[in-house]
Order: sequence, then C-alpha cells, then structure tokens
Amino acid sequence: MRPTQAHPLVRKPNRLYGSGVAIAPIIVWFRQDLRLADNPALHAAIHRGAPVLPVFIWSPAEEGEWPPGGASCCWLHHSLGSLDESLRKLGSRLILREGTSLEQLRQLIKVTGARAVFWNRRYEPAIIKRDTRIKSALTGEGLEVESFNAALLHEPWTVQNKAGKPFQVFTPFWKTCLTRSEPAEPLDGPTHLPAFSKWPDSRSLAGLNLLPKIDWAKGIRAAWQPGEPGAQENLKQFVRASFGGYTAERNRPDRTGTSRLSPHLHFGEISPRQIWDAVKCKAADEPRLASPAGGKTWRDSQFLAEIGWRGFAHHLLFHFPHTTREPLRPEFANFPWREDDALLRAWQRGETGYPFVDAGLRELWTTGWMHNRVRMVVGSFLVKDLLLDWRAGAAWFWDTLVDADLASNTLGWQWVSGCGADAAPYFRVFNPVGQGEKFDPQGNYIRRWIPELAKLPAEWIHQPFAAPAPVLAAAGVQLGTTYPEPVVSHAIARNVALEAYATLKG
Repeated sequence: MRPTQAHPLVRKPNRLYGSGVAIAPIIVWFRQDLRLADNPALHAAIHRGAPVLPVFIWSPAEEGEWPPGGASCCWLHHSLGSLDESLRKLGSRLILREGTSLEQLRQLIKVTGARAVFWNRRYEPAIIKRDTRIKSALTGEGLEVESFNAALLHEPWTVQNKAGKPFQVFTPFWKTCLTRSEPAEPLDGPTHLPAFSKWPDSRSLAGLNLLPKIDWAKGIRAAWQPGEPGAQENLKQFVRASFGGYTAERNRPDRTGTSRLSPHLHFGEISPRQIWDAVKCKAADEPRLASPAGGKTWRDSQFLAEIGWRGFAHHLLFHFPHTTREPLRPEFANFPWREDDALLRAWQRGETGYPFVDAGLRELWTTGWMHNRVRMVVGSFLVKDLLLDWRAGAAWFWDTLVDADLASNTLGWQWVSGCGADAAPYFRVFNPVGQGEKFDPQGNYIRRWIPELAKLPAEWIHQPFAAPAPVLAAAGVQLGTTYPEPVVSHAIARNVALEAYATLKG
C-alpha cells in the first residue's frame, strides 16, 4: 500500500471507539465502489489511523430519472451482503441506512463524533449535483470532506481534444488516453479494521427491500456471484483462459470469450486499474502478448479498448448530460419513431420470430445480461426494423440488465440508433439472420435460449420461417404456435428505415 499524506484530525472524546481513544472517526461512504482492495477513499481513511465507519445509504430517489432497475437492485442486495461479510472478517461491518443521504450522514456524524467523510466519485448528472450539495453543506459545518477517483482510468474533465473540447469519436479519445502515463498500481486491501465498541444503528439488508416479492431472479443467482470475490474470480479466469483469444472470440455468444466483468465494474466490485494491472502482468508472463505482430503491445489490445469505451461513455455523459433523454445529434429530435405497444412487447419478450434477436432477449430476462454482439443486433432490430424509439430500448435494458450503467446504456443506444457520438451510420442495419449465421454458426446459442427450436438443423435455425414444412415438422416446430412468425419482414423493414433516415438529410 502506498502512503498518502496525513492531515491533522479534529480530536474529541469518542465513546464509540474502544479503549477510549480520542480520535474522531472517519465515515467512508460506499456507493458504487463495493470493494475493499483498490478503494482510494477507504485507503485514505485507514492511513489516517482513525476509526473507520463504513456506510451505505439506500437513496434511489436521489438518482433523478434513473433509480436502479429491478435487476440492479437484485445484484445490489447480494453485493452489499458480500461487502459486509468481507468487512466482518476484518473486525468491522457495513452500516446500512435508508433515506436522504445528507440527513443520514448528519445523523451518523452526530452519534459517532465523526469529523470527516470520504467517498469515491460518481459521474451521473443527478449524483454530481447531489454530491456537490452534500460536500458544500458538510464543509460549511466544519467537517472535512474528500472524494476520490476509484471508477475510471481517466476522469471526464481530464481528457480533451486539441481544441480543448470533449471528444465525440472514440478512436482519438482512446489514442489520447494511451499517450498518458500508465495508471498507478492498484492499492492493496486492508488486513484489519479497528472495531467500534458500540456501533450506530443500521437497517437490516432485508429491510432495504431490494429483492423482488415474486422471485424472478433465480436465473441471475445461478449465473453470477455478486461481490468482490466473484469479480476477482471472473478476472482471474478470463485473463488465464480467454484474454489471448479475446479478439477472435469476443463476438461469439455461443462461446465463453468475454470477461463478463461489466456488472462487477458497474458496482465497483473491481476497478479498471485492477483490470489494467492484471492484463499487464499477463503480458509480462507471455512475451507473445507483450509484443504481438504489427508493432502493437498489450496496451493496444481490443480488451483494454473495451475498458476505454466505458471511460468514453462517462466522458460523453459528463459533457452532454442531456443525452440520457435527448439525442446528441439534434436533427434526430423529430425522427418519425413509430408507437406500437404490441411490437415493443414482442421484442421485450423475445417473440419477434427472429431467433438471434429472441435468444438475446430471453438471455437478458433470465440472467440479467446479454452478450455485446447480440446487444447491437437486438438494438438495431428495435430501432431500424421496428422503428421504435431507442429510449424504449434504453428503459428496458435499464430495468433488466445487472450491468445497467447510465453512461454505457446511453452511449450504446444512441450509437445503434445513429443519433449519438461515434454512431453507426444510418444505412447500417444489422441483418438478424446474417448476424446469427456469422456469430452463432451452429445455432448453439439459440438452442440454449430457445429450446423449442433445438431440433432444427443449423441451416434453418436462424430463419425457421424459411424452412421447408417437412424440416419444421421433423423438429416439432409449428410457426405461430410453438414459435412466432416474424413480426416484420427484415428486407421490407430495412427499406422503410432507410427512407425514414433519409428524411434527416433534408
């Protein structure tokens, strides 16, 4: 652990800290940084030598228009439980509160005598405003308040183009990031935290009511291990088994070629610095990764570029906060989106009649996650085949994804609809059959998530609507009964979409 400069503490008697030590405690306010290792706020508090009070405050109303969705709440419940378990092993615990954050912090300050509050920064527009108000209020009351970067390799205001403005294209953004010095090595986790002799009141985890009353989350529990240990295990397995083949395998939903670290990153169970460091160590052990063909190094890997895309998403949201609801490109404000609740429900339920699309949406509903290649195809189908508003897709993903990240969700949907930064050109309309045949050639991904099509041969599994009647009969498929007919003709829908997009050119 690297030392940080200590600051003088306001000293006053503290009956809550064992042995009568007269050192005011420091509140470490956990938010989307639910880990102990490489946690700058926690590290700084521990280095002061003061008692540390770990706190989480459930305050969804403070998230503005984007309180956590159902899948996120389910993940959060288990992640908080994991964090508390880790803290208890160190002689500490996680204090849970619910309500207005400033009010809850003030109550804790009053009962513990804390004179400092540390937290790690978040970058969503509503949270930036809230945190600014809280910092101003607490410093005005004589407390020390410090915030830290724990979530990004480069914070949004630190990267600019040559004109001193924010980037709107990923490649120059990431190239600029790669010219910077490497991230600092991740901080070690603590080995001990001093315990209070009397802990302040805490809500029970069950009392936060994060879990659904109807247990639809069995698939999420089966697919994931929320919490810091699960994040570390995912990273270790990916670097060991999949990093070397990531570029070739990352677009194959029928294989385990991606890291599946996105929910762990969103909830801060692992940091980008830890991922960077793990890749760096892997490259040091394998020379072929350290100096691959073309003069590139591990820093230029496609996998680290995906971490860069996450940073780019936060860069855009910080500089263009209106994009959660409005297109970045103003000409899209009057795009002729269709309103059709039946089509939207068919898409949400994975009943469009296009197996590659439907498999992705059923995977999402079951596990809270969807492969990135499939996300692009599913998104393109909604906005270009069905001509439904990208905001309807963003809202559905927000509620059903365990990695529902406001910045990344906004970037992804504006990208696929063509109305955002670095967006896909309007004439790029993913063919759901062709994409399936290319990236799931044997149909194994479809067979997993659409078992009613499992007996179809690979030749027809991506387009059962075109299969000969004897083939369908032999596979036990009855179109319109056991599996739906296509809700639209892709060929016709593509032409209609291109005509609609052409109106934007005036």
